[in-house]
Amino acid sequence: MNLAQATVLLWVLGSLQAFEIVEKENIFQRTPCPAFLMFDNAAYLADMSFELPCHCKPEEVSAVVWYYQKHLGSGHTKVLTDFDGRVLTEAAQVRVGSDLLVRFSIHMFSLLVFRAQPEDSGLYFCGTRKGDYFYAYDVDIQSSERMVATFEDQGQEPFADEHHGSLRVFTTFWEWTPCDRCGVRGEQWRIGLCYLQSPDLSPRYRKTLPDVVSCGSRAVPRQLRAKARDHVPELLLRSCLVPCEKKKKIQEGVMALFSYVAKVGSRPWLPPVPIQFHQQRLGHGLIISCPGARPEHAVAWDKDHQYLYRTQYLKGVNGSMRVFIDHGNHLHIRFTQLEDRGIYYCWRQGVRIAGLRLGVTSRGRYPVSFSNPEIRAALVLTLIGYLLITAVFITIHLCRCCCYSFRCYPNFSP
Repeated sequence: MNLAQATVLLWVLGSLQAFEIVEKENIFQRTPCPAFLMFDNAAYLADMSFELPCHCKPEEVSAVVWYYQKHLGSGHTKVLTDFDGRVLTEAAQVRVGSDLLVRFSIHMFSLLVFRAQPEDSGLYFCGTRKGDYFYAYDVDIQSSERMVATFEDQGQEPFADEHHGSLRVFTTFWEWTPCDRCGVRGEQWRIGLCYLQSPDLSPRYRKTLPDVVSCGSRAVPRQLRAKARDHVPELLLRSCLVPCEKKKKIQEGVMALFSYVAKVGSRPWLPPVPIQFHQQRLGHGLIISCPGARPEHAVAWDKDHQYLYRTQYLKGVNGSMRVFIDHGNHLHIRFTQLEDRGIYYCWRQGVRIAGLRLGVTSRGRYPVSFSNPEIRAALVLTLIGYLLITAVFITIHLCRCCCYSFRCYPNFSP
């Protein structure tokens, strides 16, 4: 590519980007900001990533700042901004448990929050540096710790609606996911979040349906929220079977190269998906994640030729499970054993995309790290035991000193 072609290509890309910005500004011109600030209700499951668009702003505002409050009118407000050289956050770099200030990005006036936690529930405002608000959201992040799984193939049914006078508590289900496997029997599921309907909701919060908001919304009075506390999110599962899409045939030239490199009469083994090797110490825990997968995706796990169905391996099905799949689509192996060796394949949205060859060893020296939860637990138990022994020792000597001081120390002399 010569200099002239490169210049034309850059001009075309710049024109397309400018067209995108102009289109975005035209949307703001057609959408006037409300005279009275309202809150749009939105509910998500923990560990999900979500986007909050700033649907309106004045034409003279070229950049927005997002604000977060736990409760309306609270004194503590977090300022979420990408100004002053802040690098945009990527979902792959976010760790569980990180503060909200390191788990967000702003792109084209929209706020992106990665791996949201129940502590992130609250009010989000789109505004300027001066504190002028244009648009606001009421976000409810519901925990998956007590999520209940319902297996449709076993005849189980979701929770029935709860009625407390004029209050109705129910589950709103999302759409079914695609089948998590192809060519063999797979599973699909839908996430259900807690919602309620009541005429006693705050009128300042905008509802999709009349008098209906999520159970953790700020529009719900405290006494009503307490009645809906026992209605937990649900996961509805069922079996499915879909054919696989035809894969493109490998070019003849590539096959000829493989045949040339391989030994006579044999061909090299080609893995169906990229495979990574991992060595794990015997007796230690391991958590495996599927690349690029999110909690709302259809994710499946296989060990070699064994299918790990959620009917048997979902977290909570059996309290004593050593190998299980959590609600965030992660595969957990507790107290790794020699029988866990093998290749673990990961399916995402019905396509097998990656594999992990797991090796288990009982030899070798591993560096001590305080980030290891097992090491931290051992140190805490050792410290507690030492403190208890010290407390008993000091108590005994204090009692002896007190008895000696009051002349009640026993005399064993004849």
